[in-house]
Amino acid sequence: MKARDIQKAGVPAGPALKQALRLMGAAARAGLHKRQIMERLRQVTAEPDAFLDDPLFSPLARTLRQEAAAAAASPSERPEPAPWRAWGTDLDRAAVAQMRTACELPVAVQGALMPDAHVGYGLPIGGVLAADNAVIPYAVGVDIACRMTLTVTDLPCENLVRRRDELIRALETQTLFGAGAAFRTPHDHPAMHKDWDFCDIVRRVKDKARGQLGTSGSGNHFAEFGVFTPTELLNELPAGEYLALLSHSGSRGPGATVAEHFWRVAMKAHPRLPRQLRHLSWLSLDSDHGREYWQAMQLMGEFAAANHEIVHRKILRALKAQVRMRTQNHHNFAWKERHGGRDLVVHRKGATPAARGVPGMIPGSMASPGFLVRGKGDPASLHSAAHGAGRRMSRSEAKNRFAWPNVKKELEAAGVTLLSAGIDEAPGAYKDIFAVMRQQADLVEIVGRFDPKIVKMAGD
Repeated sequence: MKARDIQKAGVPAGPALKQALRLMGAAARAGLHKRQIMERLRQVTAEPDAFLDDPLFSPLARTLRQEAAAAAASPSERPEPAPWRAWGTDLDRAAVAQMRTACELPVAVQGALMPDAHVGYGLPIGGVLAADNAVIPYAVGVDIACRMTLTVTDLPCENLVRRRDELIRALETQTLFGAGAAFRTPHDHPAMHKDWDFCDIVRRVKDKARGQLGTSGSGNHFAEFGVFTPTELLNELPAGEYLALLSHSGSRGPGATVAEHFWRVAMKAHPRLPRQLRHLSWLSLDSDHGREYWQAMQLMGEFAAANHEIVHRKILRALKAQVRMRTQNHHNFAWKERHGGRDLVVHRKGATPAARGVPGMIPGSMASPGFLVRGKGDPASLHSAAHGAGRRMSRSEAKNRFAWPNVKKELEAAGVTLLSAGIDEAPGAYKDIFAVMRQQADLVEIVGRFDPKIVKMAGD
């Protein structure tokens, strides 16, 4: 049977039509003739609930039911947007507009905009959005589970000078940078032995993930050595200065592929959404696709954590160094949390979890410090904080505005050795991290400072 025949039986175009086409072979093998199949399709389309247990047509019935639920939950307007609050005084107007639009989603419950906010796809970077029983792929972000890891080592800070060449060699040889970068001889990690077969898109990215395990990506992702100074007693770490390793990267190519796939699935589930909301299409956690995305997101989180674990382990092993303290956190993820007496899905896209007592790492730029913080649990921010200094301008504008001779002078003045980076990562492309930290003093308290000294990023 052809697609137009199936549509004549009342099956709508989209996921339901594709599902019906997949069932035709099984129906024919079961002995049903074309006329019988057409009649059954009409019945399933008219009353999908009656066929949820049908041995042949239950997949179509479930798809039709999900589409009906999505259509019912996809009005283009709501009486008033969900409440939200912004932190900071230097916020991009476009990012503010994106946050306001996100709060118009039917599933939105509460929002927050961090002081490092700038424009992103769907939800702005620095945007926090709580939703009711729904996950929004582009409110998590393309780089699922992007995260920070800080390792304070037992090496004295004098090694930044005395063993400078060794430190540089470790950054240059123990991980890889750049889009598509992969090891010829893959690493192994328990994350690769999880279930990667629960859905087709995750199964297809497993080989790519295996090759990219232990790599550090491109853009604003980095690995760097610097001086860590605790501002209070941390994990029995005495006052003083420590040589530390800080890294920033996520789930690499596999995460981007998974994000793009489920965003398209979510858009198909909500064909009636107005254009300004399409990038914020959501998946109900009661749907098969919603549960698949949630499981895929968790797996990408484990994969991203494995990347950092391998990078830090290899670099410290090359230097014969030991771990004195380690802190890490995601900032592109969704969590099931309870706020205001309700169970919600909290999306933090470029935002750091900051529940009371929860540690997090907020970097600056390659020439400015980052800060180890402890959350204060502010309910208005949905227990969140900034994830960095935040961009002042787009990458294209930065490429036109900055030149390496001037940037190198700035880095030299800051005592920073830059091994490689794109000019769009120049310090001037970022906001003042000290201002950002002041603007969120009610969200986090600073418990340590990291000053970068040897920085490695993907080159131009």
